[in-house]
Amino acid sequence: MKTDKRRFDELVIGCQKCKRMVQYAQETLKNGRKKGFEKKDYWCKPVASFGNLNSEILIVGLAPGKHGAGRTGRPFTGDYAGEILYKALYQSNLASSANAVSLDDGLKLKNVRIANAVRCAPPQNKPLNEEILNCRPYLVQEMNMMENLRFVLALGGIAHRQIIHCIGEKQSKFKFGHKNMHKIKNRKWKLVNSYHPSRYNINTGRLTYDMFLEVIQKLGN
Repeated sequence: MKTDKRRFDELVIGCQKCKRMVQYAQETLKNGRKKGFEKKDYWCKPVASFGNLNSEILIVGLAPGKHGAGRTGRPFTGDYAGEILYKALYQSNLASSANAVSLDDGLKLKNVRIANAVRCAPPQNKPLNEEILNCRPYLVQEMNMMENLRFVLALGGIAHRQIIHCIGEKQSKFKFGHKNMHKIKNRKWKLVNSYHPSRYNINTGRLTYDMFLEVIQKLGN
């Protein structure tokens, strides 16, 4: 029997495989109200993906940001990287709005689903290898459920490596590089690479908004 979206989301959100992640979430929850955000408890649970499983495009980030998706409960929502991502999606006619602020902001994606290689906000935004491995089965299942996939976009090297491991391929055959597009044997979809739209990458000039938009627009064509 296939797992439906609701059941799959419940599996992700209920995951407690990684003790370090669970402890970090509990600590963040206690301290969240002191950070100047809205007077609500942080989400502080694994973050389910956003978008329809029938979509042709899957975008895979690194992990929820502590004060972004770790707070709001939706990928790339409420942080700088999300501002870049959703602006590009909106300009490419793949989202109903350029603004992503909360779970109930009315934002809709068009033919896109957004996930993360790691579903919990990690300390210092650096997941351990065992935590990446623990999350891998969710991405494997998710890609298998997405029967209409045409493109999987990896935002950054960790997401790229996670995807390659998920399909049992060798990393050496698929070099990560911005704008690289990889054809994969026995897969209907192509793997596309982009630098992560993080504040660091934008501020250092490694990635510009126009560079990122170009990648997103190719997915929508």
